[in-house]
Amino acid sequence: MNNENSSTKISSTDTLWVYIYAKRKLLLLIGAIAFVISLIVSMLIVPLYRSTAIVFPTATSTVSFSESRNAKASAMDFGEEEQAEQLVQILESSRIRNLLLARFDLFKVYDIDQTDPNKNYKLNLAYSGHIMFERTRYGSIKIDVLDVKPERAAAIANKILDLIDTVKNDMVRERTVPAFEIAKRKRTILLTEKENLQMQLDTLSRMGVTTSQSRAEILPSLNNTKNAQDRAYILNMIKVNELYGARYDVLDVLLEMKMEKLSDYDIAFEQAESDANAALNHKFVVETAVAADKKDSPKRLIIVLLSTMSAMLFGVFMLLLWDKFQTIRSIK
Repeated sequence: MNNENSSTKISSTDTLWVYIYAKRKLLLLIGAIAFVISLIVSMLIVPLYRSTAIVFPTATSTVSFSESRNAKASAMDFGEEEQAEQLVQILESSRIRNLLLARFDLFKVYDIDQTDPNKNYKLNLAYSGHIMFERTRYGSIKIDVLDVKPERAAAIANKILDLIDTVKNDMVRERTVPAFEIAKRKRTILLTEKENLQMQLDTLSRMGVTTSQSRAEILPSLNNTKNAQDRAYILNMIKVNELYGARYDVLDVLLEMKMEKLSDYDIAFEQAESDANAALNHKFVVETAVAADKKDSPKRLIIVLLSTMSAMLFGVFMLLLWDKFQTIRSIK
């Protein structure tokens, strides 16, 4: 039984090859036509040149004034998976695309009519087909740009490298500038409160009110005073301190607390000021883009071979289908 099945299979295979051989001239004609057409089409396709740039994200995007802040990341550290994903999202954002659109007039580059109602859809398709971002297995980001002009491909790729810092700094400032303004107002309030306390203490000091430690020395000095004028002066100081000494002590404690709070807050204020005003580099450039001296696509040989083989296989299928159709018609 197995021998019969094997014979049947071999017979079917042989029949197919016999059929193909019988139709060889027609199939060769189809292949020749497909070869010529695919060759002409491949020659008409505008070649594209590829420029590539590679960057690593940084681990941190701020200068720290605190020992505890960013303890695991310094300005010299390369970013990890999280930072790489964030950088890819920034690169794929409309912020980058719009800046490139204005800088290189991408509507003209990709031959898109600006009066077309679907111009933005077509631009996005062309943009994603010519500008690509990919995370490598090493944690870096590869930026590939395809263009009909090799110099422009390199210029776009290198411009993207520059825009990383521009766009990310703008995004950071959108958050840090308001935070800095809040910190600035809070610090101003603390300074005003400190100055008010200091002014009140100065006023009491001019009236003769002293600290609690100095106050304890006034009464013994009264017993040692023999001059009536000095005695009157000390008696007046005792009276003033009895009236305002408690208030002086409270203001003195409040001033000390306010100065400690202000000292601690100065660190946060300096951090907020640095975050709001710093224009930091957010990347390590591994490789800048250069103009390619050889086209990246199309691969004309591959196009011609695949088109020719596909046409011949399709021809075999259509011939078999046609013969089957003729057989069914003859039965009817």
